[in-house]
Amino acid sequence: MTASALPVPRLHIVTGKGGTGKTSVAAALALALAGSGRRVLLVEVEGRQGIAPLFDAPSMGYEERHLASGLDGGEVFGQSVDADEALLDYLTLFYRLGSAGKVLQKFGAIDFATTIAPGLRDILLTGKLKEAVSRAESGRMAYDAVVLDAPPTGRVVKFLNVTVESGRLAKTGPIGKHSRSVARMLHSSQTAVHLVTTPAAMPVQETLDAHRELMAADLPVGHVVLNKVAGAKAVEVGEDEIRAGLERSGLNPDDALVAGLMEEYRGARAEIEAVDAYRDRLEELGRPVEELPLIPEGVDLSGLYQLARVLRPGFSEERRHG
Repeated sequence: MTASALPVPRLHIVTGKGGTGKTSVAAALALALAGSGRRVLLVEVEGRQGIAPLFDAPSMGYEERHLASGLDGGEVFGQSVDADEALLDYLTLFYRLGSAGKVLQKFGAIDFATTIAPGLRDILLTGKLKEAVSRAESGRMAYDAVVLDAPPTGRVVKFLNVTVESGRLAKTGPIGKHSRSVARMLHSSQTAVHLVTTPAAMPVQETLDAHRELMAADLPVGHVVLNKVAGAKAVEVGEDEIRAGLERSGLNPDDALVAGLMEEYRGARAEIEAVDAYRDRLEELGRPVEELPLIPEGVDLSGLYQLARVLRPGFSEERRHG
């Protein structure tokens, strides 16, 4: 397959170890994908409510609503997908229960169903993603892309591997048919699972482990995002350069001051070299590696746009190849 024929994912699943900033990356990616005339849906699951604060917005619910404008005039919408609401949708779609579904919810039947068959919860959540990806309105796709702030890397393969879960629940009937159609999308070129990490030993190792597990499950890996990277580069500095710099600044370059500055320099250089080593390990996976800067004051809406501008070139290139 030539580069010009590469498929373009429509479902972007963002995962990472806790603390790596995957929610911020998912939100920034949605802004980056929302080019001129494009509509992007940003989804969270499991009641996390981590997206709305980034956009200075009220808590999100099951109904899709506008969150922000994209970088180039597109629109980003948000949704918090709840398994109970998704099951009501499912019952209405396949069994035409209508208002009877609300009665089942009132008496706790829905919660009971997802408790005795926990795999059903993930099938319902991923099924709602498929519905959003596939929905058409007024002769065009409702959304040009869907971005999911997914469970962390330690649980993401189980969450996405609905084929296995459906086999435990039902091989035939509506549940089996529904989950197989969801699995086909998740294992296809329509989907890309992006891995978020920070330049530290544990997150990088968990990213490498998650990549291996995703590949073993035949789930499509997209980009690796190295997040929270300090912007310095390693340069050679010796005591003579430090003394000269102090003299130019009108400071007395005594031995104690020079020695202290050299110690700080060696520590900073070691950190920079460690980042380079982590980057090298990630690049060995053979996936595009996107690098995002550390925002010391924390990520707010302004920071999201800053991150989106950094992400856009890599994902724009992906779209041009589509």
